[in-house]
Amino acid sequence: MPGGRLTQQERQQIALGLADGLAYAEIARRLDRPTSTVTREVMRNGGPVDYRADLAHRATERRAHRRRQTAPRGQQAPAAAPGRDAEAVREYEETFTTLFMQQGLPKMTARVLTCLFTTDAGSLTASELVQRLQVSPASVSKAIAFLESQGLVRRERDERRRDRYVVDNDVWYQSTIAAARSSAQLAEIARQGVGILGPDTPAAVRLENIARFSDFISESITRAAEQSREVLYAKAETTSGGTAEPRPDH
Repeated sequence: MPGGRLTQQERQQIALGLADGLAYAEIARRLDRPTSTVTREVMRNGGPVDYRADLAHRATERRAHRRRQTAPRGQQAPAAAPGRDAEAVREYEETFTTLFMQQGLPKMTARVLTCLFTTDAGSLTASELVQRLQVSPASVSKAIAFLESQGLVRRERDERRRDRYVVDNDVWYQSTIAAARSSAQLAEIARQGVGILGPDTPAAVRLENIARFSDFISESITRAAEQSREVLYAKAETTSGGTAEPRPDH
């Protein structure tokens, strides 16, 4: 399987594959490349609808040129942790970012969330995010505001009274519960339409089906999140007798 960066010819083949409606996996198979490489390439360069081979190639060259330029003193992105392959980490972060973008997150928001998830501390300040991602404070601020509104990060103050943005098990639980509430709200609004449009009309029947489906999804998500929180996040300690007992904080 070939390695290295995609060539311009390979990008043209990707564009042709997208035009033919081929799945990423099939395009990757024809190029003898990993599916993640094709997925990341497309999502970084306009998505399946707006992808253009020539524009993607030029954009990649510009990014490579920027990476080769020396950053101002004190502004370099942190080096990879000892024992980790820096290139492998970067590739993994790009894959994770691409996944979030496929799920609807804007690119910068996806980059910030990936950075938080792949940081050992699980928390960073705004200035640390700016340094790691090499972007403007305004970009980070906008991304954080969106993530907070979705319950994907939480804010806390550290000993220096700086805001730190945190991702942990409870944040993921809270985000899932927020999604369940959103589905329940959809059900409520749909049922309001049933009364307004008349219970015997096709539109009302459609809205009632939406409401019933959304109710079921909301209840199922909430139940699964509660069960997962109890089972997966329960911490245990091994006693001197070799048995595990739940810790008192859970």
